Amino acid sequence: MKICVCPGSFDPVTVGHLDIIKRAAKLFDKVIVTVMVNSAKTAAFTVEERVSFIRRCTENIPGVEVEGVSDVLLADYAKQKNAVAIVKGLRAVSDYEYEFQQALMNKSMNAEVETVFLMTDSENMFLSSSAVKEVCRLGGDIHRFVPPAIHDDIVNRLKLK
Repeated sequence: MKICVCPGSFDPVTVGHLDIIKRAAKLFDKVIVTVMVNSAKTAAFTVEERVSFIRRCTENIPGVEVEGVSDVLLADYAKQKNAVAIVKGLRAVSDYEYEFQQALMNKSMNAEVETVFLMTDSENMFLSSSAVKEVCRLGGDIHRFVPPAIHDDIVNRLKLK
């Protein structure tokens, strides 16, 4: 069984994230979507909320599991899960530079895991969780940026009253 890990902070999950997860599910037998804590950012949603959001959005995608983790190196986590790959989505060259460094670091710590980069759909190149949160906070319409299953949860949490 070919297993991959698809890590991210997913704060919140967007249609761009979901596209990468769906495409990874076509390439691998099992995709473990891994909600990680990014210590450089302050999250709007708890890990448990983000895991719940992704589970609701991926429940009809065969082979997808969702887990929240903290205080673990991605390379070690991939090894624990017997993953052969780490799948990362790329929007632009600026993403590649950062992700390339991370891929080299992960490979140096776990020689058995490969990093697979999937290019985002051109419709999602501008999309980020940070941008979605900002648009929502300021009362903008985020319907086309987030999966319908979690839209109201995001708006109810973030929209300024």
